[in-house]
Amino acid sequence: MSEEFDAVLAAVGPRLRELRRRTGITLTALSETTGIAVSTLSRLESGQRKPGLELLLPLAKAYQVPLDELVDAPPSGDPRVHLRPFDRNGMTVLPLTRKPGGLHVYKQILPAGRTDRLEPDLRSHEGYHWLYVLSGRLRMILGDRDFVLKAGEVAEFDTHLPHWFGNADEHAVEFLSILGPQGERFHLRARYRPSR
Repeated sequence: MSEEFDAVLAAVGPRLRELRRRTGITLTALSETTGIAVSTLSRLESGQRKPGLELLLPLAKAYQVPLDELVDAPPSGDPRVHLRPFDRNGMTVLPLTRKPGGLHVYKQILPAGRTDRLEPDLRSHEGYHWLYVLSGRLRMILGDRDFVLKAGEVAEFDTHLPHWFGNADEHAVEFLSILGPQGERFHLRARYRPSR
């Protein structure tokens, strides 16, 4: 039992290093997010420090993964994913996947009136975005084009293209988003080509 426990603890450091590498976060940024010193994070990843709950809980929260995934706990046989919604700028975001790296799936809810009288603030970043409108009407600006998507409609685009989402009217909007990191490509309908 003790050997098995030691083996599980020894595997945590490399798993944490790989998780951080796949998510593209630096030790400094992770330290700022978790409140754990950079030196402690480094020793934890190299196996020079044993992981305790006081370190693993903030790391699981920062990576948005369950604690049992950090320690590679044996499967419980329950396939359900229990992730908590969070609020981002007045929008409710419910993560539907929990694996670091690769594709991330979210259900997003824009409450009624959230973007009333707001000037669209277009953003761009690495990656690709696919979305499906579940209910309501979603206003989407891509570059210099302005669209309204209704329930059942799909959009897909390179996120280098400046974009913004909001309510198209006074009603709430619910949509699914699949976000892919740089290198994860879908069959794109709109692709950003910078002018030369």
